[in-house]
Amino acid sequence: MEFSPGKLQKLFEYNFLEYTSYVIRERAIPSIEDGLKPVQRRLLQTLINMEDGRYHKVANVVGETMKLHPHGDASIFAALVNLANKGYLIDRQGNFGNIFTGDQASAARYIECRLSPLAKEVIFNKDLTEFIDSYDGRTVEPVTLPAKIPLLLLQGADGIAVGMATKILPHNFCELLEAQKKILRHQDFVIYPDFQQKGFIDVTDYDDGNGRVRCRAKIEEVNDKTIVIRDIPYSTTTQSLTDSIERAAKAGKIKIVSINDYTAENVEIEIKLARGVYAKDTIKALYAFTDCEIPISPNLTLIRGNTPETSTVSEVLRYNTEKLQTDLTRELTIDLGRLQEKLHARLLEQIFIEERLYKNIEEETSYAAVIKSVEKSLTPFAGELVRAVTREDVEKLLEIRIKRISRYDINRQQKEIRDIRKEIASIEKSLKDMVAYTISYLDRLLEKYGPLYPRNTEIRAFSEVSVRKVAPANLLVSYNRESGFMGHQIKNEEESQDQAIACSEYDRLLLLFSNGVYKVIPVTDKLFVGHELQWFGKVEKDLIFNVIYRDGQENLVYAKRFKTPSFILEKEYRIFPEHKRSKILLLTFGEGKNAHISLMSSPRAKSNVLDVCFDDYLVKNPSARGKRISNRVVRKVVEGAPDQRIDEVKRQMPTLPGFAIEPPEDADQTDDEFVGDRDGEDII
Repeated sequence: MEFSPGKLQKLFEYNFLEYTSYVIRERAIPSIEDGLKPVQRRLLQTLINMEDGRYHKVANVVGETMKLHPHGDASIFAALVNLANKGYLIDRQGNFGNIFTGDQASAARYIECRLSPLAKEVIFNKDLTEFIDSYDGRTVEPVTLPAKIPLLLLQGADGIAVGMATKILPHNFCELLEAQKKILRHQDFVIYPDFQQKGFIDVTDYDDGNGRVRCRAKIEEVNDKTIVIRDIPYSTTTQSLTDSIERAAKAGKIKIVSINDYTAENVEIEIKLARGVYAKDTIKALYAFTDCEIPISPNLTLIRGNTPETSTVSEVLRYNTEKLQTDLTRELTIDLGRLQEKLHARLLEQIFIEERLYKNIEEETSYAAVIKSVEKSLTPFAGELVRAVTREDVEKLLEIRIKRISRYDINRQQKEIRDIRKEIASIEKSLKDMVAYTISYLDRLLEKYGPLYPRNTEIRAFSEVSVRKVAPANLLVSYNRESGFMGHQIKNEEESQDQAIACSEYDRLLLLFSNGVYKVIPVTDKLFVGHELQWFGKVEKDLIFNVIYRDGQENLVYAKRFKTPSFILEKEYRIFPEHKRSKILLLTFGEGKNAHISLMSSPRAKSNVLDVCFDDYLVKNPSARGKRISNRVVRKVVEGAPDQRIDEVKRQMPTLPGFAIEPPEDADQTDDEFVGDRDGEDII
């Protein structure tokens, strides 16, 4: 059979759609109705079918489940171990692995399991369960189980399907049921995750199940040289955690002597620190560089009916609460119907025996006449019965043996009828106020099972550890003016080394060149930056730069102040206009800085010296021009405090216009050198 390209494409599209639909609905994504994936649902149904109060070999359970699940035994076994380790629905016996260390479970033939009391109480009810044929038609399986607790939020779920994934975090049993009670009372509620691994969690950005949380290990400082990890973050194991710590140590981000894992039933990882390193600083580094802190981004994708959708924790809990109330109403209605039928049968039996109606059939010669006689004799008592008498009722009366009639206990029968009437009245009362009944049902579950499931994870807000702040400054970045290279792999030659600073790999370096260009680069191993680098250092917020520079176009000198500029990495900026003769004459940092300026001698000037106090200048934008120092030619600019004698005279005579102070003899420059660069280049 030949296919055209169009038909072949349609065939592929149809088959791919069928495959994706199957994977999404039948394998990876849990249902909102009972919070279970198909393999989990089939496992639980198999366990209730096998239930006899005793433990069953896991190998037998897996084999029985294969009658319902069309996939291999490995997937069933893995799902059973995972479900059992969550600690709610399955009781375990044997080695089911360790959620803390990541150790695997023993083989299926060695371990045993059975349903927990909680599972038997809240998961199953044949009257409320819809069954369909299994994949081979030999038996039946449930469409969904009538779970009366929000299993989806209680256990959490992970799954990857075609084109979508789900990651639902587990929550606390008691908190979920308390939140359901608040929903029934129309009160506000809030619910947050809870993990078996304990530890800490920051839920600031949880966003109702679709945001982001941060999980931290619980770290204790035994002494200055010893740290012990007591709890681990969700989704990690002690093995993965120690591996991340060892990687950080090899990379030089933390310094440790040894790490030992003593985990058994409880987590205990001991870390010994190196000389000169202290626990307080190392704990911050562990949160920054290892899996002691991990971010988790949940994604609450589920199946509602036959359609996948993204929901929220609040919506799921409200749905489960509404479903719980509906299921309890159905249960009560079914129980009420059964009690009414039971009462009807008891009343018929009481009337038939106590009124001796059975004697009326002694003279009848045919079965039809017997039936008609009994029906006729019951007519006067119709008002005492629950419903009208049917032929089936009459036939049941005729099946009563003479031995039972002779031993009939009137008082006992009346007591049973009274008890049945009380039960009926109680159910009818509950049906009139289902909200109160549902709340009382949740209270009974909390009283019975709540103490078994306390909160494990401590909720707290913690600030994010800055990697740059805690990273060790283990790289010595040098600049060699002679070669023009800088980096932490530049040879440490004191004769040629112009500047060197200790940095971490996360620092950013600000480079300021003598021609006014500046840019920011990451810490590099070796980079050519040229021979005109004026200064470089780590980027520090709000660092004040004090600059005196020469404008080559106007041949004038300006002073300016600015703070650490904003930047885009690797992009070049300028602090003054470009010109081949423009250059920085002086660069200092911070407050309380001064400059001593020598001017070209002038026969009409009474002073050839200026003192600049940078604190008198406003801090402006890096690109601002600044304030002109003088109209005269500047010979030299050096950093230094103003001469105290000159200041004293200025303070005594501050108001005389045009007054100039003659500098002391040692203040004036007598040489003929003009201000220039390091090689003495003339600035005029």
